Amino acid sequence: MSQPVPPPNQPYGAQPQGGNPFAGQQPGAPFPGQQPGAQFGGPAPFAPVPPKRDNLALGLATAVGAALVGALIYGVILGKTDYQIGYIAVGLGFLVGFAASKVGGANPAVTVVSALLSVGAVYLGQIVGISIALSDLAHESATSIFFDHFDVITKAWSETADFKTYLFLAIGAVGAVAGAKKAA
Repeated sequence: MSQPVPPPNQPYGAQPQGGNPFAGQQPGAPFPGQQPGAQFGGPAPFAPVPPKRDNLALGLATAVGAALVGALIYGVILGKTDYQIGYIAVGLGFLVGFAASKVGGANPAVTVVSALLSVGAVYLGQIVGISIALSDLAHESATSIFFDHFDVITKAWSETADFKTYLFLAIGAVGAVAGAKKAA
């Protein structure tokens, strides 16, 4: 087999003056001077480090934050529609469990605390919903009703609570366990 002969006055492997500019590149590289395999869709030069997910305290703090945000959203929807929607209670629980487990890891304590926090979040969402519904009737702000008359709202919630109300609390806990299992 014969070897290629470089043109006169050029070192071996140099770019030809008037020929193909890609003739001197390495095989598999799309552009001159690029490493082989470093093209789009090619392998990465190193594997990225996976995030550390075993931080129990941060997972629980994430669960509390997700529960508060989810409760507020659930309460606004409940207060504006005057109708309890089961999918939102499941979604609220799933949000709490998924977020906590994604940050806190597969620790069983994260799952249990997420379930308990989701029950509290569904309850708080229902209280916020009652406050918003009453604010429309009383022509007062929902925050003033919530903070100034919290005892009256909780008493009204406990007097009107039925099987469906408690079912929504349980559905939120089931959603939290499912979310924690999905993220782990």
